[in-house]
Amino acid sequence: MPSLLHIDSSADLTHSRSRALTAAFADAWRARGPEYTVVRRDLHVDQLPHLESSALHWAVADRTAEEQVDPQADALRQEVIDELLAADVVVVGAPLYNYTVPSTLKAWIDRVHVPGVLAGGVQPLAGRPVVTVVSRGATYDAGTPTETWDHGSPVLHLILGTTLGMKLYPVTVSATLADRIPDLAALAEHASAEFADARTTLERLATTVV
Repeated sequence: MPSLLHIDSSADLTHSRSRALTAAFADAWRARGPEYTVVRRDLHVDQLPHLESSALHWAVADRTAEEQVDPQADALRQEVIDELLAADVVVVGAPLYNYTVPSTLKAWIDRVHVPGVLAGGVQPLAGRPVVTVVSRGATYDAGTPTETWDHGSPVLHLILGTTLGMKLYPVTVSATLADRIPDLAALAEHASAEFADARTTLERLATTVV
């Protein structure tokens, strides 16, 4: 049965744009038929600890004799890796927090970016579809003073697309705080239209990937 791994990281459980968009993708995925299953990982509600040891960055076979790891930490890392490997498609909700990914999502990235296991010449996930949904409170358009301030999207491209070799489908919405911050109010209509377009794109993607 085709399986979707649905990951969210927003701390806003009620009004999050990234959560709304990943949910739209997951709903469209389920609508394809009862065999299209979803595994949910909410990184804010059920937070992963930050790496207990730098040795967790390495495959067990590549650790030095001095690098001892708590077996529970190794087991948790393996659980997260196995969950990712079992998915046919992945959708990741990634709001921009202080110009980068939320720390909860970074903790997940640290557990799956393991040279010799999923990266570093070994890419068992090569070609696997991953849809990244990045929601940005302000705007980062080319030619503006803030065009280089989005440091979250490049992280997802580099880790998921380049080092893990997954097939990346990036979807981005901006000015999501236009209804809250007066200086962005003029962008509210544009932000609403961009959100609607992103939802349509994701619903279409969910019916075509795999």
